[in-house]
Amino acid sequence: MRSTTILSGVIAVLLATSASAKTPAASPDDVAAAERAFAALAQEVGIVDSFRANAAPEGVVFSPDPINAQANLAAQKSEKGPPFLKWWPIWAGVAASGDLGFTTGPATYDDKSIGYYFTVWAKQPDGSWKWLLDHGSGPVTGDLPGTDTPLNRLAVSSARSPSAKRAYAGVQAAEARLNADMTADPAGAFAAVIVDDTRVMGLGTQLTTGREATVAALARRPAGMTATPLAGAASKAGDFAYTYGDVRWTGKNGPRRGHYVRIWQKRAGGWRLVFDEVVMVRQPG
Repeated sequence: MRSTTILSGVIAVLLATSASAKTPAASPDDVAAAERAFAALAQEVGIVDSFRANAAPEGVVFSPDPINAQANLAAQKSEKGPPFLKWWPIWAGVAASGDLGFTTGPATYDDKSIGYYFTVWAKQPDGSWKWLLDHGSGPVTGDLPGTDTPLNRLAVSSARSPSAKRAYAGVQAAEARLNADMTADPAGAFAAVIVDDTRVMGLGTQLTTGREATVAALARRPAGMTATPLAGAASKAGDFAYTYGDVRWTGKNGPRRGHYVRIWQKRAGGWRLVFDEVVMVRQPG
Protein backbone atom coordinates (compact mmCIF):
# COMPACT_ATOMS: atom_id res chain seq x y z
CA MET A 1 0.00 0.00 0.00
CA ARG A 2 2.81 2.39 0.93
CA SER A 3 4.68 1.71 -2.34
CA THR A 4 1.49 2.33 -4.32
CA THR A 5 0.96 5.64 -2.54
CA ILE A 6 4.54 6.73 -3.19
CA LEU A 7 4.29 5.72 -6.86
CA SER A 8 1.05 7.68 -7.25
CA GLY A 9 2.71 10.72 -5.74
CA VAL A 10 5.69 10.47 -8.07
CA ILE A 11 3.40 10.16 -11.10
CA ALA A 12 1.42 13.22 -9.99
CA VAL A 13 4.60 15.27 -9.66
CA LEU A 14 5.84 14.12 -13.06
CA LEU A 15 2.53 14.98 -14.71
CA ALA A 16 2.49 18.42 -13.10
CA THR A 17 6.08 19.03 -14.15
CA SER A 18 5.32 17.91 -17.69
CA ALA A 19 2.27 20.18 -17.91
CA SER A 20 4.20 23.20 -16.66
CA ALA A 21 7.04 22.46 -19.07
CA LYS A 22 4.60 22.56 -21.99
CA THR A 23 3.22 25.94 -20.92
CA PRO A 24 5.73 28.74 -21.52
CA ALA A 25 5.80 31.60 -19.06
CA ALA A 26 3.72 34.62 -20.02
CA SER A 27 5.80 37.38 -21.59
CA PRO A 28 5.06 40.99 -22.57
CA ASP A 29 6.93 40.16 -25.79
CA ASP A 30 3.93 38.11 -26.95
CA VAL A 31 1.62 41.11 -26.67
CA ALA A 32 4.17 43.39 -28.31
CA ALA A 33 4.46 40.92 -31.21
CA ALA A 34 0.68 41.05 -31.70
CA GLU A 35 0.83 44.86 -31.69
CA ARG A 36 3.62 44.95 -34.26
CA ALA A 37 1.74 42.53 -36.52
CA PHE A 38 -1.35 44.73 -36.20
CA ALA A 39 0.65 47.83 -37.14
CA ALA A 40 2.31 46.04 -40.07
CA LEU A 41 -1.06 44.88 -41.39
CA ALA A 42 -2.28 48.48 -41.41
CA GLN A 43 0.47 49.32 -43.91
CA GLU A 44 -0.60 46.42 -46.15
CA VAL A 45 -4.39 46.53 -46.15
CA GLY A 46 -5.25 49.95 -44.69
CA ILE A 47 -6.42 51.20 -41.33
CA VAL A 48 -10.03 50.00 -41.37
CA ASP A 49 -9.36 46.44 -42.52
CA SER A 50 -6.46 46.00 -40.10
CA PHE A 51 -8.63 47.19 -37.22
CA ARG A 52 -11.41 44.83 -38.25
CA ALA A 53 -8.99 41.92 -38.37
CA ASN A 54 -7.55 42.62 -34.91
CA ALA A 55 -10.53 43.79 -32.86
CA ALA A 56 -12.20 41.25 -30.59
CA PRO A 57 -15.98 40.85 -31.03
CA GLU A 58 -16.44 42.77 -27.77
CA GLY A 59 -13.68 45.29 -28.53
CA VAL A 60 -14.33 48.93 -27.64
CA VAL A 61 -13.26 52.29 -29.07
CA PHE A 62 -14.00 55.82 -27.84
CA SER A 63 -16.03 57.61 -30.53
CA PRO A 64 -16.27 59.79 -28.52
CA ASP A 65 -17.94 57.55 -25.92
CA PRO A 66 -17.26 53.79 -25.62
CA ILE A 67 -18.90 51.85 -28.45
CA ASN A 68 -18.43 48.42 -30.01
CA ALA A 69 -15.44 48.59 -32.34
CA GLN A 70 -16.67 46.06 -34.90
CA ALA A 71 -20.02 47.83 -35.25
CA ASN A 72 -18.22 51.14 -35.67
CA LEU A 73 -15.81 49.70 -38.24
CA ALA A 74 -18.61 48.05 -40.22
CA ALA A 75 -19.89 51.50 -41.15
CA GLN A 76 -16.49 52.66 -42.41
CA LYS A 77 -15.11 52.31 -45.92
CA SER A 78 -11.96 50.27 -46.52
CA GLU A 79 -9.10 52.34 -47.91
CA LYS A 80 -5.48 51.56 -48.74
CA GLY A 81 -2.47 53.75 -49.31
CA PRO A 82 -1.25 57.05 -47.90
CA PRO A 83 -1.60 58.84 -45.62
CA PHE A 84 -0.53 56.05 -43.29
CA LEU A 85 -1.24 55.59 -39.61
CA LYS A 86 1.89 54.19 -37.96
CA TRP A 87 2.56 53.14 -34.40
CA TRP A 88 5.07 51.08 -32.44
CA PRO A 89 5.17 49.66 -28.89
CA ILE A 90 7.71 50.92 -26.35
CA TRP A 91 6.10 49.52 -23.18
CA ALA A 92 4.14 46.30 -22.65
CA GLY A 93 2.75 44.15 -19.87
CA VAL A 94 0.93 40.86 -19.52
CA ALA A 95 -0.95 38.84 -16.92
CA ALA A 96 0.74 35.81 -15.39
CA SER A 97 -1.98 33.68 -17.00
CA GLY A 98 -1.10 35.08 -20.41
CA ASP A 99 -4.70 35.99 -21.24
CA LEU A 100 -4.65 39.79 -20.85
CA GLY A 101 -2.02 42.35 -21.73
CA PHE A 102 -1.36 45.84 -23.03
CA THR A 103 1.06 47.88 -25.09
CA THR A 104 1.55 51.58 -25.65
CA GLY A 105 3.82 53.72 -27.74
CA PRO A 106 4.06 56.63 -30.18
CA ALA A 107 1.76 57.08 -33.16
CA THR A 108 2.07 59.15 -36.33
CA TYR A 109 -0.28 59.99 -39.18
CA ASP A 110 1.27 60.93 -42.48
CA ASP A 111 4.56 60.84 -40.53
CA LYS A 112 3.37 63.62 -38.21
CA SER A 113 3.06 63.08 -34.46
CA ILE A 114 -0.44 62.47 -33.13
CA GLY A 115 0.61 61.37 -29.64
CA TYR A 116 0.43 57.89 -28.17
CA TYR A 117 -1.80 54.88 -28.69
CA PHE A 118 -2.87 52.46 -25.97
CA THR A 119 -4.20 48.95 -26.57
CA VAL A 120 -5.56 46.29 -24.23
CA TRP A 121 -5.23 42.76 -25.65
CA ALA A 122 -6.94 39.45 -24.81
CA LYS A 123 -5.88 35.98 -25.90
CA GLN A 124 -8.64 34.20 -27.81
CA PRO A 125 -9.66 30.51 -27.53
CA ASP A 126 -7.67 29.74 -30.70
CA GLY A 127 -4.51 31.21 -29.16
CA SER A 128 -4.51 34.43 -31.20
CA TRP A 129 -4.50 37.90 -29.65
CA LYS A 130 -7.33 40.39 -30.30
CA TRP A 131 -7.71 43.81 -28.77
CA LEU A 132 -10.41 44.75 -26.27
CA LEU A 133 -9.72 48.49 -26.16
CA ASP A 134 -7.78 50.70 -28.56
CA HIS A 135 -7.44 54.46 -28.62
CA GLY A 136 -5.12 57.43 -28.97
CA SER A 137 -4.16 59.95 -26.29
CA GLY A 138 -4.03 63.06 -28.46
CA PRO A 139 -1.20 65.54 -29.17
CA VAL A 140 1.77 65.75 -26.82
CA THR A 141 4.61 68.22 -26.38
CA GLY A 142 8.13 67.23 -27.35
CA ASP A 143 9.58 64.68 -29.74
CA LEU A 144 8.26 61.13 -29.76
CA PRO A 145 10.54 58.15 -29.03
CA GLY A 146 11.73 56.62 -32.30
CA THR A 147 10.94 53.26 -33.85
CA ASP A 148 14.28 51.96 -32.59
CA THR A 149 13.32 52.53 -28.94
CA PRO A 150 13.85 49.28 -26.98
CA LEU A 151 10.72 47.70 -25.56
CA ASN A 152 10.29 48.27 -21.83
CA ARG A 153 8.51 45.43 -20.03
CA LEU A 154 6.32 45.59 -16.95
CA ALA A 155 7.47 42.74 -14.70
CA VAL A 156 4.93 39.91 -14.49
CA SER A 157 3.38 39.77 -11.03
CA SER A 158 3.84 36.81 -8.69
CA ALA A 159 0.74 37.69 -6.64
CA ARG A 160 -2.54 35.89 -7.30
CA SER A 161 -6.26 36.03 -6.52
CA PRO A 162 -8.54 32.99 -6.09
CA SER A 163 -10.40 33.82 -9.31
CA ALA A 164 -10.83 36.49 -11.97
CA LYS A 165 -14.17 37.39 -10.38
CA ARG A 166 -12.60 37.93 -6.96
CA ALA A 167 -9.74 39.85 -8.55
CA TYR A 168 -12.05 42.22 -10.39
CA ALA A 169 -14.06 42.82 -7.21
CA GLY A 170 -10.82 43.82 -5.49
CA VAL A 171 -9.93 46.17 -8.33
CA GLN A 172 -13.39 47.73 -8.23
CA ALA A 173 -12.98 48.41 -4.51
CA ALA A 174 -9.53 49.96 -5.01
CA GLU A 175 -10.80 52.07 -7.87
CA ALA A 176 -13.83 53.23 -5.90
CA ARG A 177 -11.52 54.51 -3.16
CA LEU A 178 -9.28 56.24 -5.68
CA ASN A 179 -12.20 57.87 -7.48
CA ALA A 180 -13.77 59.01 -4.21
CA ASP A 181 -10.56 60.58 -2.93
CA MET A 182 -9.09 62.07 -6.11
CA THR A 183 -11.52 65.00 -6.37
CA ALA A 184 -10.49 66.59 -3.08
CA ASP A 185 -6.94 65.25 -2.74
CA PRO A 186 -5.62 63.90 -6.05
CA ALA A 187 -2.00 63.82 -4.88
CA GLY A 188 -2.84 61.80 -1.79
CA ALA A 189 -5.28 59.55 -3.63
CA PHE A 190 -2.78 58.53 -6.29
CA ALA A 191 0.13 58.33 -3.84
CA ALA A 192 -1.75 55.56 -2.04
CA VAL A 193 -1.92 53.31 -5.10
CA ILE A 194 1.01 54.08 -7.43
CA VAL A 195 4.38 52.32 -7.35
CA ASP A 196 7.85 53.19 -8.62
CA ASP A 197 7.15 51.73 -12.08
CA THR A 198 3.73 53.37 -12.53
CA ARG A 199 3.38 55.33 -15.76
CA VAL A 200 0.80 57.90 -16.82
CA MET A 201 -0.02 59.88 -19.95
CA GLY A 202 -2.74 61.95 -21.58
CA LEU A 203 -3.83 65.60 -21.54
CA GLY A 204 -0.72 66.54 -23.49
CA THR A 205 1.68 64.53 -21.32
CA GLN A 206 4.03 61.98 -22.86
CA LEU A 207 4.32 58.53 -21.29
CA THR A 208 6.20 59.05 -18.04
CA THR A 209 9.18 57.06 -16.77
CA GLY A 210 9.98 56.93 -13.07
CA ARG A 211 7.99 57.86 -9.99
CA GLU A 212 9.14 61.49 -9.91
CA ALA A 213 7.95 62.16 -13.47
CA THR A 214 4.69 60.31 -12.81
CA VAL A 215 3.93 62.31 -9.66
CA ALA A 216 4.72 65.56 -11.50
CA ALA A 217 2.41 64.63 -14.39
CA LEU A 218 -0.43 63.78 -12.02
CA ALA A 219 0.07 67.12 -10.25
CA ARG A 220 -0.45 68.96 -13.56
CA ARG A 221 -3.90 67.49 -14.09
CA PRO A 222 -6.92 69.75 -13.62
CA ALA A 223 -8.21 70.11 -10.07
CA GLY A 224 -11.60 68.77 -9.07
CA MET A 225 -11.76 65.80 -11.43
CA THR A 226 -14.58 63.33 -10.83
CA ALA A 227 -14.44 59.78 -12.18
CA THR A 228 -17.11 57.13 -12.74
CA PRO A 229 -16.19 53.54 -13.68
CA LEU A 230 -17.76 51.99 -16.78
CA ALA A 231 -16.19 48.59 -17.48
CA GLY A 232 -13.10 46.39 -17.36
CA ALA A 233 -11.93 42.84 -16.70
CA ALA A 234 -9.38 40.82 -14.73
CA SER A 235 -7.07 38.01 -15.77
CA LYS A 236 -7.59 34.33 -14.96
CA ALA A 237 -4.57 34.44 -12.66
CA GLY A 238 -6.18 37.28 -10.74
CA ASP A 239 -3.03 39.40 -10.95
CA PHE A 240 -3.89 41.91 -13.68
CA ALA A 241 -6.88 44.03 -14.68
CA TYR A 242 -7.86 46.92 -16.89
CA THR A 243 -10.61 49.45 -16.31
CA TYR A 244 -12.02 52.48 -18.04
CA GLY A 245 -14.55 55.10 -17.11
CA ASP A 246 -15.91 58.60 -17.44
CA VAL A 247 -14.03 61.62 -16.08
CA ARG A 248 -15.22 65.22 -15.78
CA TRP A 249 -13.74 68.51 -14.66
CA THR A 250 -14.07 72.26 -15.15
CA GLY A 251 -11.59 73.83 -17.54
CA LYS A 252 -10.81 77.44 -18.43
CA ASN A 253 -13.66 77.49 -20.93
CA GLY A 254 -16.21 75.59 -18.89
CA PRO A 255 -17.11 71.93 -18.28
CA ARG A 256 -14.87 69.30 -19.88
CA ARG A 257 -15.07 65.55 -20.01
CA GLY A 258 -13.14 62.52 -21.16
CA HIS A 259 -12.33 58.95 -20.24
CA TYR A 260 -9.77 57.35 -18.02
CA VAL A 261 -8.01 54.08 -18.79
CA ARG A 262 -6.13 52.17 -16.10
CA ILE A 263 -4.06 49.05 -15.64
CA TRP A 264 -4.02 47.48 -12.18
CA GLN A 265 -1.56 44.84 -11.01
CA LYS A 266 -1.76 42.79 -7.84
CA ARG A 267 1.38 42.97 -5.71
CA ALA A 268 2.40 41.91 -2.22
CA GLY A 269 0.63 44.92 -0.69
CA GLY A 270 -2.57 44.58 -2.71
CA TRP A 271 -3.79 46.14 -5.95
CA ARG A 272 -1.53 48.83 -7.37
CA LEU A 273 -2.12 51.25 -10.23
CA VAL A 274 0.60 50.75 -12.85
CA PHE A 275 -0.94 52.85 -15.63
CA ASP A 276 -3.36 55.77 -15.72
CA GLU A 277 -4.43 57.87 -18.68
CA VAL A 278 -7.01 60.56 -19.31
CA VAL A 279 -8.32 60.84 -22.88
CA MET A 280 -10.11 64.15 -23.39
CA VAL A 281 -13.25 64.35 -25.52
CA ARG A 282 -12.78 67.10 -28.07
CA GLN A 283 -15.19 69.99 -27.88
CA PRO A 284 -17.24 70.80 -30.99
CA GLY A 285 -15.93 73.52 -33.25
